[in-house]
Amino acid sequence: ISGDPEQEYFVDGITEDIILVISRYHWLSVIARNSTFVYKGAAVDVREVARELKVDYVLEGSVRKAGPRVRITAQLIDSRSGSQIWSERYDRKLDDIFDLQDEITETIAASIEPELARSERQRARRKTSDNLGAWDLFQKAQWHMYQFSKENVESAINLYKQAIALDREFASAHAGVSVGLIVLVGANFTQEPKKCIESALRYAEQSVVLDDQDPFCHYALGRSRAFSFQPEKAEPELKRAIELNPSYAHAYHGLAHLYMMTPGGDAEVSGQMMNEAIRLSPRDPLLWVFEHMKGATLMSLEQNDEASEWMEKAARHPSAGFWAFSGLAACQAALGDQLKAEESLAKALEINSNLSQAFLEDTYPGA
Repeated sequence: ISGDPEQEYFVDGITEDIILVISRYHWLSVIARNSTFVYKGAAVDVREVARELKVDYVLEGSVRKAGPRVRITAQLIDSRSGSQIWSERYDRKLDDIFDLQDEITETIAASIEPELARSERQRARRKTSDNLGAWDLFQKAQWHMYQFSKENVESAINLYKQAIALDREFASAHAGVSVGLIVLVGANFTQEPKKCIESALRYAEQSVVLDDQDPFCHYALGRSRAFSFQPEKAEPELKRAIELNPSYAHAYHGLAHLYMMTPGGDAEVSGQMMNEAIRLSPRDPLLWVFEHMKGATLMSLEQNDEASEWMEKAARHPSAGFWAFSGLAACQAALGDQLKAEESLAKALEINSNLSQAFLEDTYPGA
């Protein structure tokens, strides 16, 4: 990052903090500060930088100050193709420089991680099946997970297991199997929920044994314990995931869901967790899941008009699962619009024919 010489300490601080925060994503290998600072302020070719540092992606940007305002730009470049895969501009008031530094650091780090993951998933999908290593299999599995259908989730679980067969100590792949099994249960994609939960718990526990510093592993363990009706054991794991990576949007969603699942849980706190998840990952492949959960928290607080707005947002996503439409139906029913509720429920049933009234009553109390 380069910019105004008078703001060197601010620029350096943001750069160093971004390196630190991105390093918390265990699947990323980030070049150290001293190796990247040699390019500061220089007119360099991104591909040449990538070759010298032996990296696949380069994050570059600038800081410009005009009176009391500052403009920060950032862009993420795929060094193999030279294409820009993400860019953003931030215009802010320069009131408290340290608060601004924290905000920009967290926002950029949280924004680029999903873009990096998306790029890696697409790259893995382009490879032939006989040329896939453990890492590629993991990324291909991640792609299937985000498609969110029974067939895709089952394919993802199979790919995670193939990755484990190639590398028994691949902690994230064990965590991936666990999360996939939990999705099968939560999405009503399995006729054997108890068996899936038990297996998910075993895989998650093994993932933490293999790498207790990986937030994804703690997330998987927290989710599997939540579905095992062990909220007192699930909460510390999800909080640990956030402690290891404060920008981990899905861990905030996991906590929000845990509080909503737990009798006497605090819907207001859940709503705050979802605000944070959406702020951290506004372009998340599963943003509709976040928006649905935000709507569910508002329904619990009997704020049905606002809840309906969030459910409608969730349902507009092309990849939205049945939850989005069942949630919207519940909101519409609570607001007295029975006709629209029936239409939304019909859409939910198109996606999941096993959806039942009991599910709606358990998931959306008061609807």
